[in-house]
Amino acid sequence: MTPETYKPEHFLWDFDGRVATVTLNRPERKNPLTFESYAELRDLFRDLVYQPSVRAIVVRGAGGNFSSGGDVHEIIGPLTKMTMPELLNFTRMTGDLVKAMRHCPQPILAAVEGVCVGAGAIMTMAADMRFAAPTAATAFLFNRVGLAGCDMGACAILPRIVGQGIASELLFTGRSFSAAEGEKWGFYNRIVDADALYDDTHTLATRLSHGPTFANGMTKHQLNMEWDMGVDAAIDAEAQAQAICMQTRDFERAYNAFVKKEKPVFEGD
Repeated sequence: MTPETYKPEHFLWDFDGRVATVTLNRPERKNPLTFESYAELRDLFRDLVYQPSVRAIVVRGAGGNFSSGGDVHEIIGPLTKMTMPELLNFTRMTGDLVKAMRHCPQPILAAVEGVCVGAGAIMTMAADMRFAAPTAATAFLFNRVGLAGCDMGACAILPRIVGQGIASELLFTGRSFSAAEGEKWGFYNRIVDADALYDDTHTLATRLSHGPTFANGMTKHQLNMEWDMGVDAAIDAEAQAQAICMQTRDFERAYNAFVKKEKPVFEGD
């Protein structure tokens, strides 16, 4: 793909030269995911590793909702008739979407309003930052359909965002939580009026896109890698990461701009 010409089949794509916007676009059904859209999203985020011109990403839903999760008729029904190997292929594929989101170097910002449940809540969780309209109603509802809460990395990622106790409550009960609760717990960075939600999220994405994007990618990488490191290993890994960043031209640009009392213009190299 090239960001300028990319034409996905199962969601909308917009690229303004720095910031890409992914819009889940089945508003008549509250933007559910299908086998095909899961796979296409996974492939997109994998490919973004090799697209340095995309410097930040906004993910949102069309029509006043984020996503109602896996489509009941196109996913849930067929799953009840699959063999174990087929089911495992599906669950690994959905998990690969989260892996791809976490491993692409660009910061991902989720703009959430209305319904955000199931796989929609997981995609929101997998983003680097999350912003909610007051209408956002979020639920990891797997328990409510007879499944475990441990889906697509929820048991690993969610406790690191909201804490073990809150994560346990949400995953054991599948209950919906409000934007205000999500902000209080740290799941949502902040609440924004629905009319300004996308613009405010895109503005921050644009700000990040003008930052030292190689260094930001390194920060995201370390945030991922240090989950299972001890403190000494993490400090050493960060020493190596910072030494690499000190070799970039952006670091030199920042120094020269400081000397000249100017604002640095970062290029991502």
